[in-house]
Amino acid sequence: MTVLRVDTISGIGSDGPVFDGDLEFNSQNFFVLPKGTTTEQFPNFATNAVDAASARGLFGGGYTPTLSNTIDFITISTLGDAQDFGDLTQARLGPGAVSSSIRGLWCGGYVSPAAVNTIDYVTIATTGDAQDFGDLLSSRSALSNNNCSNSTRGVLGGGGGAVNVLEYVTISTLSNSVDFGDLITGRVYLASCSSPTRGLFGGGEPSGGAASGVNSIEFVTIASTGNAQDFGDLSVSRREPGSCSSSTRGLFIGGLNPTYQTVIDFVTLQSQGNAQDFGDLTQARSDAGSCSSTIRGVFMGGLTPTKVNTIDYVTIATTSNAIDFGDTSETRALGSACSNGHGGLG
Repeated sequence: MTVLRVDTISGIGSDGPVFDGDLEFNSQNFFVLPKGTTTEQFPNFATNAVDAASARGLFGGGYTPTLSNTIDFITISTLGDAQDFGDLTQARLGPGAVSSSIRGLWCGGYVSPAAVNTIDYVTIATTGDAQDFGDLLSSRSALSNNNCSNSTRGVLGGGGGAVNVLEYVTISTLSNSVDFGDLITGRVYLASCSSPTRGLFGGGEPSGGAASGVNSIEFVTIASTGNAQDFGDLSVSRREPGSCSSSTRGLFIGGLNPTYQTVIDFVTLQSQGNAQDFGDLTQARSDAGSCSSTIRGVFMGGLTPTKVNTIDYVTIATTSNAIDFGDTSETRALGSACSNGHGGLG
């Protein structure tokens, strides 16, 4: 004989009753009921990132040598040339890109004869032209890789005249950016990557210029607001690097010091410390657009010093040299890339 008692049934849906209270039974048979609520028994294991097999990378803006409004896309897990996605609302160089698993945003940039505060957005899973999202706090250019995001927020740092400004947007909401805090050192041409909790900003050129760039890495907690803190140093001081990440490891690639670099560094995002050698790019270059899935990092276009259409990739969890992926649709530099599967999403 079995006696069953359920304290609470919170509702009955298409999948049956939802048990919220205690479940007790007495049985003379060898029968054991599972314990816990429906949520505890069937947790949601999904992350905020699109699966690595289908994650899509987008590369927008830059110059060819004329200003470009082109947005390309790739499927990060495959190999091949980029395909046309659509157009930005304005042709411009040096915008900054942030993304969730649904939306990609391009923020600011240069439209002759001055920087702009425009923020555009697209829905990454579709193709089509960008639409207006809102405005930055001020007009700023040279933001190509100065940006990071988790599933809800995008954070942009530096740029312009080597400013120390950090600001953020809520990616799911059409609105203007909001003040976040300050970098320790104002700089331009830096690079950024993220875990779901932290954003890192590394390298760049401080006010007054430095041909070799700087090696400092700073970090912020994306869900809060506040000033950046010291994380460690890159292996090589440089400006105009690219960057990408899985949820645990961040990569900083290429740059100028003052010659073009092949170096790829890596850091463990949740720790603090100096970067370590990862490997080399297929060619020495700066100003590549960088994006990632949770498995691969991909680097698109850049300067060698001539503009290139190169796309190469690495497997983030290993250490190794980059491998050829394909080509961008245009030969260009100073565009910005994002994805719906990057490390900041989980």
